[in-house]
Amino acid sequence: MQSKWTSNFLYVIAGSFLFGMAVNIFVVPMHVYNGGIIGIAQIIRTLLTEIFHLEFNFDIAGIINFLLNIPLFLIAYKSISKKFFVLTLLSIIVQTITFSIVPIPETAILKDPLTSMIIAGLIGGYGTGLCLKAGGSGAGADILGVFFAMRSKTFTVGRLSIVINALVYTYCAFAFSFSNAIYSIIYAVVFALAMDKIHTQNIIVKAMVITKHQEVKQKVLTELGRGVTSWQGMGVYTNEETDVFITILSKYEVSMLKQCVLALDPNAFIILSEGNEIVGNYEKRF
Repeated sequence: MQSKWTSNFLYVIAGSFLFGMAVNIFVVPMHVYNGGIIGIAQIIRTLLTEIFHLEFNFDIAGIINFLLNIPLFLIAYKSISKKFFVLTLLSIIVQTITFSIVPIPETAILKDPLTSMIIAGLIGGYGTGLCLKAGGSGAGADILGVFFAMRSKTFTVGRLSIVINALVYTYCAFAFSFSNAIYSIIYAVVFALAMDKIHTQNIIVKAMVITKHQEVKQKVLTELGRGVTSWQGMGVYTNEETDVFITILSKYEVSMLKQCVLALDPNAFIILSEGNEIVGNYEKRF
């Protein structure tokens, strides 16, 4: 249990650092806005520096982002879980430090804004996906995304991210630059797609297991807590009866399924398929 917490902490720290680094190195130099709560923090930072002429020795967007997240932390603590709250709080602390200490290049590292947005989206989405995979989030819209995903079988964190970002970028298009808003949208879409791919709790997997051990399906039922449907099969080559069963689980749980099955039957046959549409009493777990 202790090693699991340690790995989760490391995932969150690494993921939050990757996200913050991607924003400071690739997004901010292009005058592109991140979207979500951080995008709102960047807009406030811009208003403070350009309209009110306030000067800061570091990027204050990280601190503004932290303050804006305080109400969302209450949702994480009361409505999701204490573990989610702790890991999300760690994530936002690491993000705030990263935004403040990672220097923003005076000139963009990559001259092509499209390439910069794709790379930033991949790195930032991967980092946030690591936080979600560990059982936390990147805070902000991710907290609301997990909150709604727990209540809807078709909802994903990435989809909410796209909706909120669209609102932020619409404002940016009229207030700042239309072309930068377009690049921001490209960044947001790549970010959301990368995040949902890493967020394995969000990916539904159908598993079919063929085994000669009757105890396997009961072990899967008790240890994973997933429903199992079984029937008797026949091996055509061996002409021997086999036990066949299917279960629906998240991609995050696949490694646990393999351990359960192969511990009792190393010769079991496991067939996995992703992208299934599930209608019925399937429980999303975060």
